[in-house]
Formats: sequence, C-alpha cells, structure tokens
Amino acid sequence: MSDLREATSRRGSIVDSFKAVAWAFFGVRRRGAHETDIARLNPLHLVIIGFVCLGLFVGALILVVRFVVGAA
Repeated sequence: MSDLREATSRRGSIVDSFKAVAWAFFGVRRRGAHETDIARLNPLHLVIIGFVCLGLFVGALILVVRFVVGAA
C-alpha cells in the first residue's frame, strides 16, 4: 500500500505525461526513457491522460468516417 502512495505522490509534469502517452500510442519508446518515465511520472496522471487521448483518437476516427461517408 505504501508503494501505491509513493507512486501517486510523484510530481511529474502534465507535458511529460502527455509525451509518454503519445509515445505509447505509437508503440515506439527507448528503454532508458521508459524507465525514467516510470520513476518520475504519476501513474494516475498517465491513466487519465491515456483515457483523454483515447477519447480524442476515437472522436477523430468518427469525424473522418463521417466526412468520407458524407462526401461519397
């Protein structure tokens, strides 16, 4: 339980968390950068940003499909 509290008390920037999630979406990440992110970033922030990015990605796909189907 103390490990969870320690992990959620980390203070990583939102920009760094967004970059880590963006690299995860592409599936390309260096091992050293990944380990640095794991040690520095708050996992709760990563989960929240991951869901936000997932929603944006799905929304963009829906808009593209509507544009293509509507233009046909």
